[in-house]
Amino acid sequence: MKKDKKISKTQAPKVVEVVDKKFDLIKTINEDEDVENLSAESDVEVEYQPTKLKTQKKGDFDSGFKFVSSVSEYNHDTWDDLMKFVKKKNRGKVDDKIAHVIKGRSKEKADILSKADDDLDPSSFNNEVDLSDDELKHDVMKTKPKKGRKREIEKDDKQVEIEDEGDDQKDFFEEVKNDEEISSFYQMNLSRPLMKAIGVLGYIYPTPIQAATIPIGLLGRDICGCAATGTGKTAAYMLPTLERLLYKPLAAQAVTRVLVLVPTRELGAQVYQVSKQLTQFTNIEVGIAIGGLDVKAQEAVLRTNPDIVIATPGRLIDHIKNTPSFSLDSIEVLILDEADRMLDEYFAEQMKEIIQSCSKTRQTMLFSATMTDQVKDLVAVSLTKPVKVFVNNNQTVAFNLRQEFIRIREGRESDREPLLAALLCRTFHDHCMVFVQTKKTAHRLRILIGLLGIKAGELHGDLTQAQRLESLKQFKDEQIDVLVATDVAARGLDISGVKTVINFVMPITLEHYIHRVGRTARAGKAGVSVSLAGELERKIVKDIIKNAVNPVKNRIIAPEIIEKYRKKVQALETEIEKVLQEERAEKLLRQTEEQLNKTEQKLKGVVGGPSREWFQSRRDRKEEKERLSLKTESDKENKKSKKRKRGEDSDDDFDPVKFQREKVQKMFKKKAEVNKTPSQLAKERALQELTKVSMVQAKLSKIKNRPTRVTVTGEESKGKSKDGKFGTKRKGRLSRFERDLTDISKKGVKKLRYDATKKQKMDKKGKGMPEKTKISIDKFRNKKGLNKQNKGKAFGPKQSKKGKR
Repeated sequence: MKKDKKISKTQAPKVVEVVDKKFDLIKTINEDEDVENLSAESDVEVEYQPTKLKTQKKGDFDSGFKFVSSVSEYNHDTWDDLMKFVKKKNRGKVDDKIAHVIKGRSKEKADILSKADDDLDPSSFNNEVDLSDDELKHDVMKTKPKKGRKREIEKDDKQVEIEDEGDDQKDFFEEVKNDEEISSFYQMNLSRPLMKAIGVLGYIYPTPIQAATIPIGLLGRDICGCAATGTGKTAAYMLPTLERLLYKPLAAQAVTRVLVLVPTRELGAQVYQVSKQLTQFTNIEVGIAIGGLDVKAQEAVLRTNPDIVIATPGRLIDHIKNTPSFSLDSIEVLILDEADRMLDEYFAEQMKEIIQSCSKTRQTMLFSATMTDQVKDLVAVSLTKPVKVFVNNNQTVAFNLRQEFIRIREGRESDREPLLAALLCRTFHDHCMVFVQTKKTAHRLRILIGLLGIKAGELHGDLTQAQRLESLKQFKDEQIDVLVATDVAARGLDISGVKTVINFVMPITLEHYIHRVGRTARAGKAGVSVSLAGELERKIVKDIIKNAVNPVKNRIIAPEIIEKYRKKVQALETEIEKVLQEERAEKLLRQTEEQLNKTEQKLKGVVGGPSREWFQSRRDRKEEKERLSLKTESDKENKKSKKRKRGEDSDDDFDPVKFQREKVQKMFKKKAEVNKTPSQLAKERALQELTKVSMVQAKLSKIKNRPTRVTVTGEESKGKSKDGKFGTKRKGRLSRFERDLTDISKKGVKKLRYDATKKQKMDKKGKGMPEKTKISIDKFRNKKGLNKQNKGKAFGPKQSKKGKR
């Protein structure tokens, strides 16, 4: 036995090798041993290059699988709670039209597109995409170097300085120092029902914004929170609110205590779902009041006075004015989510009305991804001694986001659609979001992608709310691979598993870009963003490269591949037009039916219900709509000419000759459009997108350059002089009025008060006297001989010492 146990030194390495092969263990590397260098073979770019693999095969067993306790828990879905508010209307689906067009496709066109007729059948893919060998050619990747490093450092210094100035306002913001580092939800003393819900949702560690906000929210303090998108702000404000509601008094009458305001309907639906999941083990009721859903169903819920109401501003005001027994007088907690978006001009008047309707004694929590001047103004008006929770100002993208750009040369704007088709067919097959600027383009691209054989959906304002929610649900459930959306989906939406974000046209500002690409690379996961950038969009690309933490890539697709996909898109042009014509015919038929129904009701004498009230009159709403519109002066003139034709507007300026000339020009324009080539039409569509972007940019710059309100500055404000040195700014070359206006010293304030009271006394005493004979009260008393002690005193300007001598 002993002999068997003994192993010589020469035999030892062989045993280790056997063990390594059998159990796949990592062997210890000796000092003299040569190690093969495999780092050169590992190429990061291969992961995002053209491939036939569509979806990665999942394992046999899901490690996150858990058994449920009951059938009701298995069948429970928060979407079912939401869909009961949806008005169901039978409308022809775009998928059916696309499938019908593909079936009627000719053999020649099928050969050009190199796709079978059963492209929409998921089983036909078999986890592989039909690509030819030339399409599998790798794209060239170039790293964009950073420029202007010195300027960037100076900019960062300025930002730090501004933040320091904000921190010095100790009279308004209060800093809370928490010595204990919170690393678990168990340290927050939350109730058992909430802890159970947190466990079911799979929350393990609190994010920085949650760890900072929840303890302060439990104290009932006002909070001004700022954190980047995708950091868990919804749970940060919901958990302390629900904890406080668990200890509400058991009153006989139900009272609405919490109001959550959100800017978009989709974000409202998402907050509603998260709230329902967090309250699943409690008796707290949650209601929703967002636009597009059934008003009657919402009214029935709001009459029961749920504990929490999640609402968009417009629909909430509608319910305040028209739903009996619903008001905001009893609101104890007001939460403003995505406040920077809600303070846009479109929501300004509505926000004023809501804040005035709320109770004055309330806790207010304001959360924003970016802190703008407008947000600071709202904080000053609506919050009382708030605690500032500043985690991240969302000025940079996520650290694990890979940013790519595809340059479009001047005069090649028509290549945007072929480039998008190449990216989706060759590289990014699933879990992809495509952002566009206009609703019309979103719908066209959705049809184009569907005809290419990719399962796609759309999300924009022209859809009904039921269609919008259905598209969102299908994308979350992986029933569709690509979601084409406008900026409606750019804020707050948490869609798990989004791998890629493609910008068909660059967004308006850097903040909009950060919000768009924030749909991917969330909660520590990796993501990719690909942006198509033309010559007119170079400025925003430079800003993105300057602010990028990781190196930015420039993707170059081979010209022969672009040409191949250009031919595919041109071949699909007639099919796209066919689908659009079918939709136009359906829309016209639907409008005719509605008109007939209205006429029939009028003939029968059926009168509709009472008209719903609004906080603005029709004239105010019309003026606001015209003020916020992006239409140019020529568009407004065309609208006026149409009104004149109908006889709605009878101005003396109407010139019939000019009107007829414009009419003939329009006819020639329409004829010219018919003769245009597909590439010219594609270029025009792309330029229309860019024109819309430039119009919004011009409007934003106009708002930015508006004169701000007058603010008082200190006597000696520190700052940089013209020479670049820090020091006190002199008050030279100021008028007397400006000096009095900006003088905030105690002496100056006392002087102003003294002068004001003196003026009031003089006005009272000299009421009966004519204006020309008004004199000072002391001089008046002295002339009458009532002031004996002031006899002989001069009341004019002071004499100099030389004059006295």
